[in-house]
Amino acid sequence: MSSKSKVKKSVANKCDLNEFINYLMTYNLQLDNIRKTMPDKAEMAYRLNINESILNNLSLKMEQILSKEPNVLTIDGPIYLFGDIHGQFSDLVRFLQITGMPPKVKLLFLGDYVDRGDNSIEVISLLFSLKIKYPQNVFLIRGNHECSKLNNIYGFKEECQERYSDDTGTKIWNNINKALHQLPLSVVINEVVFCTHGGISPKLKKISEINKINRARNIPNDGIFCDLTWSDPKVQKKEWTDNDRGCSYTFNGDALDTFMNNNGIQLVCRAHQVVNGGYKFFHNNKLVTIFSAPNYCGEVGNNGAVMYIDENLGCSFTILKPVRQPLKRYDSLSTLPQE
Repeated sequence: MSSKSKVKKSVANKCDLNEFINYLMTYNLQLDNIRKTMPDKAEMAYRLNINESILNNLSLKMEQILSKEPNVLTIDGPIYLFGDIHGQFSDLVRFLQITGMPPKVKLLFLGDYVDRGDNSIEVISLLFSLKIKYPQNVFLIRGNHECSKLNNIYGFKEECQERYSDDTGTKIWNNINKALHQLPLSVVINEVVFCTHGGISPKLKKISEINKINRARNIPNDGIFCDLTWSDPKVQKKEWTDNDRGCSYTFNGDALDTFMNNNGIQLVCRAHQVVNGGYKFFHNNKLVTIFSAPNYCGEVGNNGAVMYIDENLGCSFTILKPVRQPLKRYDSLSTLPQE
């Protein structure tokens, strides 16, 4: 049996997948050990050397699972909601050590897993593994960076090529994006909480319309699909205004009220924007932005947050202050391959 066949067998095996998840969750312990024993390497990006076959098999299995899910997931709380992660794997591990792991808890990730940070591969490896092992406890939706057109530019493709050579890295990047392009677009929790990555759309009247979208493609430059992943709330006079991002719109409280009234929604949860406290409410607490990447890009200094919705739809937040230091982006220190 070839080594490649052995890897395929191990990834399909739940016991070995559990071992792989446990291995990934030791990242911060390994990082601390490196900083103690090799202080001259402390400013380097620390990356786990994950076998390419594992990534390709995880991507294929993830694509199969996600392709069977609707554009709008309907789930029940209690549940933890994560905002943008952007390759900040150390912070993701810190949060999960606080929230706990499935199957004891449910987790919902609101997009933007890759780009910007140094460890998008680790983030994808863990989130894909958790979804495959616990498909009824782990839910992922699409952010604007889960799009090959965008993550070709903002770091993810470059990371894959740095770590696996140009040809192999490009193949890994393509396979992961095939799975990312299958991600659902929104979630409704307990029938009254609407979750998406960016925001609402002037063209979206009823949430049910989202299920008509062909999502298995790059995110278009306009339309409902674009707005769900790109739009932002803003205090402004007009209901809808062109977004300074150069894509989609900003919307005010009146536009939000119309959408919520049309759909019987009590709260909108989204990510997509850095907020200094890790979370921020908008328009009389009718919308909340959650951002889970503390000290975004190693320089912003913001807190990160995860939101918990309990069985009575009460909301609370776990806050992480920044510990991440600026890194030398084009050097990295790796462990031995994870076979």
